[in-house]
Amino acid sequence: MRKRFSLTHATILIACFLLALWVAGCAQEPSPKSSSTDKNADVAGKPATSETKEIDLAVYKNNEFLITPQELKGMLGSEDLALFDCNKPDIYAKEHIPGAVGIGLHAFSDKVGKPGDPGWGTIKNKAELKKALEALGIDNDKTVVFYSDVFQGPGADGRAVWQLRLAGMDNVKFLAGGLSYWKELGYDVTGEPAQPKPTTGVELKDYDESNIATKAYVSDNLAKQVLLDVRTEGEYKGSQKAGEPRGGHIKGAKLMLWLDLHNENGTPKTPEEITKIMASYGVSPEDDFILY
Repeated sequence: MRKRFSLTHATILIACFLLALWVAGCAQEPSPKSSSTDKNADVAGKPATSETKEIDLAVYKNNEFLITPQELKGMLGSEDLALFDCNKPDIYAKEHIPGAVGIGLHAFSDKVGKPGDPGWGTIKNKAELKKALEALGIDNDKTVVFYSDVFQGPGADGRAVWQLRLAGMDNVKFLAGGLSYWKELGYDVTGEPAQPKPTTGVELKDYDESNIATKAYVSDNLAKQVLLDVRTEGEYKGSQKAGEPRGGHIKGAKLMLWLDLHNENGTPKTPEEITKIMASYGVSPEDDFILY
């Protein structure tokens, strides 16, 4: 089973969910699990409730890149943590998790030229990616966590995690529930910006391109594989507000709103729910399909 993704749009967050969460279609219903004594203490001055219990990540297959808010909260202030906010700059300036460095939407992407130009929006080459990572203080040893508010942006945290895992970095994490769930739990946010602490010596592997769909691959597989457009409905219908050089969608593509894979608080839906959603688009866990 192979899912391929075209990386010209930041909604690649959905790729993380489909790869790691949906494939576990036969897992049991996730139930919140109690945190440790320290983590399950009062939140924002209120007694611990069901909302303060950890998401049970064990029900999701390939869940090693996920981290719960409770786990992250326990790491804040540690020298072994590198934390990054992938929201738009104005959202970061208003509120973010303490200690998080704001990196915006395309920190690890090639932005030479304009949207639609060959290579625009794809991952930087290894040399340039290495420079970007070291400038941000990212190495192969720290726990590196990315997050965003999935309701106020295109899910650039998922894009960042996916790109770095392409380069062989298995120490990167995606915050389950993002900023919206962090705030729902009553955890602290701040408007004080944090600065990165540059490092050296990060090691990258050759990119694993097995889940990347090139323009040629998409063209060769039209009508052979389900093609899902995970942008907004407006973009699907022709809006160019996000910078697309041409409006509309690829012929035959089905619109799939990536937010449909989330609960109202930003946490991921269960494997069973995701399986039903994908089945409505004609996709089973065994199928190859393409996202863009």
